[in-house]
Amino acid sequence: MIVDKARYSAGRRLPCTDIGETLHEIRSEASEDYLWIGMRDPSAETFDEVSEQLGLHALAIEDTVNGDQRPKIERYGDGHFVVLRPLRYVEETSDVESGEIMVFLGPGYIVTIRRGEASPLAGLRSRLEEHDHEALQHGPWGVFHAIIDFVVDQYLDIEDELQIDLDDIEAGVFSHDRVVDTEEIYALKREVLEFKRAALPLARPLSQLVGPSTPVPTEELRLLFRDVYDHVSLVVDNTESQDRLLSDVLNAHLAQVGVQQNQDMRKISAWAAMAALPTMVAGIYGMNFEGMPELSASVELAGRDVYYGYPLALLAMVLICLGLYRLFKRSGWL
Repeated sequence: MIVDKARYSAGRRLPCTDIGETLHEIRSEASEDYLWIGMRDPSAETFDEVSEQLGLHALAIEDTVNGDQRPKIERYGDGHFVVLRPLRYVEETSDVESGEIMVFLGPGYIVTIRRGEASPLAGLRSRLEEHDHEALQHGPWGVFHAIIDFVVDQYLDIEDELQIDLDDIEAGVFSHDRVVDTEEIYALKREVLEFKRAALPLARPLSQLVGPSTPVPTEELRLLFRDVYDHVSLVVDNTESQDRLLSDVLNAHLAQVGVQQNQDMRKISAWAAMAALPTMVAGIYGMNFEGMPELSASVELAGRDVYYGYPLALLAMVLICLGLYRLFKRSGWL
């Protein structure tokens, strides 16, 4: 549906009743006025009506209808089609949710299409109308700069949140005070990858807007887009570092798990050995063979025979256990 539409002249908002008539009037007067049409999750019928009045390119229309596009900036004739992936950080779950913003730029118009909950442009138009008439005075490219600058500023905020989560997990992996699960590390890595899918593809098309063949009309706007490009480059570099560090943290965590499992197996093997030898001795003497000399071995005390085979076997088992315990303790198995 169309959430808002207006004509802008010298940065001031004017009413727009019919899109086709207003655009024809702007072009016939050769003025610097333009239309800004805002849509959110439009139906096929609504979008077809708008695209027919503006004369949008068929390939751009196809990408808009299909949705779920890679971030890009493409030129179609005298117009441009832009796809942005805005992000939202959910504090309660530390999840990164992505939406989609599609922008059509052409002579005398700009169309913004929002899809998903993570596409917050509702307050941007009102902020520009109230506080930033200069951006509106720059025409459709000025509005587009405000949109992409807003999206990239969100990237910077979310990158800071992800860095906090990463620092917390990294400290937990190498600390004995907190137990970090592999699932927690992997979940954060997925969020970083979601972030990369939104920010990384945007760097190359933005570089074209600040290069020698830029379609941006004024030098002032080129400087503004260069600032946005610098921010995107910073976000991409930081995100790549976060992704590599998360891989290293995951490998370190898995190595720690393997070491802990080896230590547990050593302890189990040590206790099993200490239990096996006394069991073997008890098993042998439990056979009750008559020919075993220890069964009839005795000493005479106070005029009576004292058979010492049983207590001797018990003492031997205790000494064996103590000897094995000291041996395993000294070797670090216990």
